[in-house]
Amino acid sequence: MPNNRPYVLLSAAVSLDGHLDDTSPERLILSTPADLDRVREVRAGSDAILVGASTIRRDNPALTAGDAGRCPMKVTVTGTGDLDPSSRFFTVGSAQRLVYATTPALPATRRRLDGLATVVDGGQPVSWPGILADLRTRGVVRLMVEGGGTIHTQLLTAGLVDEIQLAIAPFFVGESEAPRFVGPGLFPFGKDRRMRLTEVRRLDDLAVLRYQLRDEDE
Repeated sequence: MPNNRPYVLLSAAVSLDGHLDDTSPERLILSTPADLDRVREVRAGSDAILVGASTIRRDNPALTAGDAGRCPMKVTVTGTGDLDPSSRFFTVGSAQRLVYATTPALPATRRRLDGLATVVDGGQPVSWPGILADLRTRGVVRLMVEGGGTIHTQLLTAGLVDEIQLAIAPFFVGESEAPRFVGPGLFPFGKDRRMRLTEVRRLDDLAVLRYQLRDEDE
C-alpha cells in the first residue's frame, strides 16, 4: 500500500447499463437490504468515507456505519462551497467531518460550515494527490469513496484507486442524461491492461464484483 496516501476503495451501485441514478427528483434505489448491510460493514472497516458535494446535494446521505461501533470520518470535496449546513452529512452522527474546498471557495465555505466541519484548502484546481496525502497525515489509512461519477472518474484516471466494489442491479435506466459510474477519460486500466477480479457475490438479486487494482501490501 502506498505510504503517502490511504488505500482507496471505490464503492458504488449501478444499473446494468452503468448508471448511478436516473433523472427523476427521487433517488433511484439500486441496492437491496443485504447489500446495504454489506456497505455498512465496509464503512465500518474504513477510517474515512468520501463523497462529492453534488452527492450530498442530490442524495443527502448520512454515511453512517450502522451499529458497528465505528464512526469513520466523513469527507467531501467542493468546488463552490455550496453545501447546506442542515444536510445529514453534517447533522447525523458524531463522526469528524472534513471538507476540502477549492482555494477561491475557502473563506465562504469556512463561514458557512463554522462549527460543523474542518474546512481545508483543496487547491485550485482540486489536487487529489494533495487531498489524499493530507488525509494520510490525519490518520486515514483506508478511505472508502462513494461517488459520484465525477469523483470516480478523477480518481481512476489519476491512478489513485486500489480497489473497486461494484454492485450491479438487474435493470436498465436507459436515460442518456442520467449520472453514470464514470465519465469519459484516459483510464490506466483499458483494453490492454485488465483489472483483477477477486470476488463475485450474489446478494438478493444483485451481483457484487470486487476488482483489485493494487494489492494492499504494495
